Amino acid sequence: MTKRIAFQGEPGAYSHQACHETYPHLEAMPCRTFEDAIDAVREGRAELAMLPVENSTFGRVADIHHLLPESGLHIIAEAFVRVHINLLALPGTRLESVKRAMSHTMLLGQCRNFLSQHDIRRVTGADTAGSARHVAELEEPDLAALASELAGEIYGLDVLARNIEDEGNNTTRFLVMAREPDMTRRGDDGMMTSFVFEVRNIPAALYKAMGGFATNGVNMTKLESYMVDGSFTATRFYADIEGHPDDPGVRRALDELDYFTSEVNLLGVYPADPRRH
Repeated sequence: MTKRIAFQGEPGAYSHQACHETYPHLEAMPCRTFEDAIDAVREGRAELAMLPVENSTFGRVADIHHLLPESGLHIIAEAFVRVHINLLALPGTRLESVKRAMSHTMLLGQCRNFLSQHDIRRVTGADTAGSARHVAELEEPDLAALASELAGEIYGLDVLARNIEDEGNNTTRFLVMAREPDMTRRGDDGMMTSFVFEVRNIPAALYKAMGGFATNGVNMTKLESYMVDGSFTATRFYADIEGHPDDPGVRRALDELDYFTSEVNLLGVYPADPRRH
């Protein structure tokens, strides 16, 4: 039976690229929404899900942090994928013939310099791979797409210009989700632990909850807050730390965290991607 990894988007999306680069032996399974990708794993139609959580240029991906705690899945890996943006057009098209470029609004914003230099007008599309498919279907020589090379291969488009993004280090971090946790692996580049928590309603609760990580020498690489159920008073925090819960320092820090919180939900323990450092 073919094993699958689910992702949100159309074939050729950057999430598809992440699946292709990280798990080339698995069949990539496109899904309409993040919820659909999570459901595919939860229901056994896919073994893994590849979910983007943050981009070095545009910050965190909306909705993901709300979905992770309720997903019932566990983080077993992370993947850092370099986002190279390419100008794709119908076969035989010359760059000077392109007058319009279609893509997701985020990618259009990341290629302002190139588009301005070539006097190319921006056209907002639903997503990157969908824009490439749209260009292939419309067959209008003056219309191009901004997308991955993989999208060009899938939809039969030529690459007129490669790596046209304004920022030279544009990278997206993905989390790999599975039905069962894997606490036994140890990575060559260290371990990461991710969790969400809600602090108790006492003065300086967050400050006190974080104190255990400082005193035990545990590096917290991410701490983000977001509202729970639309309430301005109930705040949940998402955190990534370096280390494994079995490490003495991490264990002590998590014990202190537990004392000052009303809820702690461990999302995953997984090897750090070597591209993190």
